[in-house]
Amino acid sequence: MDQVKKRNFFIITVVSVIVIVLGFTAFYFMHQAKEKELEMEQMTQMMNFEKEQVQKEYANLNQEFEGYTSNIKNDSLVKLLQDQKSKVHQLLEELRITKATNAKRIAELRKELATVRQVMIQYVNQIDSLNSVNKVLKTENVEVHRKFKAATETVKELSKEKENLNQVVTRASILEVTNFRMTALNSSGKKTGWFSQTATLQFNYTITKNITSSPGEKTLYIRITRPDDDVLTKGNTFRFENKNITYSSMKKFEYSGEELSDVIYWKVGEILPKGTYKVDFFVDGYRIGSFNFVFEK
Repeated sequence: MDQVKKRNFFIITVVSVIVIVLGFTAFYFMHQAKEKELEMEQMTQMMNFEKEQVQKEYANLNQEFEGYTSNIKNDSLVKLLQDQKSKVHQLLEELRITKATNAKRIAELRKELATVRQVMIQYVNQIDSLNSVNKVLKTENVEVHRKFKAATETVKELSKEKENLNQVVTRASILEVTNFRMTALNSSGKKTGWFSQTATLQFNYTITKNITSSPGEKTLYIRITRPDDDVLTKGNTFRFENKNITYSSMKKFEYSGEELSDVIYWKVGEILPKGTYKVDFFVDGYRIGSFNFVFEK
């Protein structure tokens, strides 16, 4: 009987120990499982956070590309930036569908992001360089435009001064008639005071000295205008102020720049009325003298 009790006590003791060991073992594995579950949850949160960060970086990079491609005019550089921008879109889309637990691919995508960013930095440096060059060129262009405008104004001023000078020189070179005197001659070439007996009008005059006028052979024209404003003419014309006008008499003479006294005649072919007559002298296309004389008898 004692042996039975001892054996039962032993069995109960062994079973109790086994139960306790199994309980501790179960508790241990359950605890380990919970810790692993907690670690996995934390790992998942960290990977989600990592994925979100990489997505933000890609999104920011994409916005930077938008800003740069809209502000540059270089077609080749725009094409390169557009290519990189397309690559960013593709990587961003791949990242969106990649599971957060795929740490390896997320790390690869982050590495590719760094490569794209480095390429973009090179392009940005080129853009900044081009912008700097453009600013210099723009500044130089403004300066060139300013100098060109100033030079144009100077040329205009010089042209105006030249034109004024030419006008002054032209006016200075115009000859002038002085010492005008009309003498009425009869058919015998004698002086007469009766207009009814006048057969020839003799005009004495002096062309003044003018060293600025070009020397050489010149032509003198005179127009005799009657009191009724008709011109005494044989129908001959000469060029004056871009039109042909009639003249009464003409004479060629050699001019050296020195004072020249001369005479010119008009043969009367009609009865001359009483009144005030006018004689205009022309040389080189300019009116160089205008005088009046009167027939009273």
